[in-house]
Amino acid sequence: MKSEKIIKPANGYLMLAIVLIFFFGGIIMSIIHETPLYIPLIIIGFIGFFGFILVNPNTSKVILLFGKYVGTIKENGLYWANPLYRKKTISLRASNFDSERLKVNDKLGNPVMISTILVWRVTNTYKAAFDVDNYENFVRVQTDAAVRKLASMYPYDNFADEGHDEDITLRSSVNEVSEALEKELEERLSIAGIEVLEARIGYLAYAQEIASAMLKRQQATAIVAARHKIVQGAVEMVEMALEELSKKEIVELDEERKAAMVSNLLVILCGDKEASPVVNTGTLSH
Repeated sequence: MKSEKIIKPANGYLMLAIVLIFFFGGIIMSIIHETPLYIPLIIIGFIGFFGFILVNPNTSKVILLFGKYVGTIKENGLYWANPLYRKKTISLRASNFDSERLKVNDKLGNPVMISTILVWRVTNTYKAAFDVDNYENFVRVQTDAAVRKLASMYPYDNFADEGHDEDITLRSSVNEVSEALEKELEERLSIAGIEVLEARIGYLAYAQEIASAMLKRQQATAIVAARHKIVQGAVEMVEMALEELSKKEIVELDEERKAAMVSNLLVILCGDKEASPVVNTGTLSH
């Protein structure tokens, strides 16, 4: 037997009535007739109590007989089977697993702290019970291994000064990273008959020893990007101002005065602080 087999033993309520009749009937008959002839009925009834199997909703019972797999009961209810059967309970409910924060290196070699949140459940009780030693511990170990592999496949983030143009990063590509993590975990956990319902990054940050430096680097990158936008906008505004002055013939400027005007406007538009204007009360030549 190398696959799961679903079985449904005898109705437990009917067998409960029969076992009670044997047990208490044997006691009553022994008292009335004052004879030990009914003791076997009491023994049969007592042994019969060990044959009851209670299956709660979203749980299962794996049945063994002297080390041989008999089958799995998945339908909830009260059943009765051979008292010699050994029963092992396996939950079919969805379970959450929040892994520990692991210190790993991303694709660029930067140390990062990462953890994952996994939602899983058992779909094949035979594999969960017999193909792995402890399926719950198997989930923990394989999840940690999958997270380590995932972190090494992608960079934490993109930086313009590195020359890397990665489409997927751990920080920004949440959906793509989650899909890759789910696929990796499904391949690893299928041997234990476990279905991955959801897997996503629960915690992600640079390791403590480089967190401060990387924060400054991110801030510098953001400042450079902002300055680029400011300069681009300032150049367009200066160009528009010169075109409007020329079109409406408000004032005629030679190349030297145009250069001075461009310089002044760029200083005003690109400066961090408010400019202090100087009013020229003379002529343009002075």
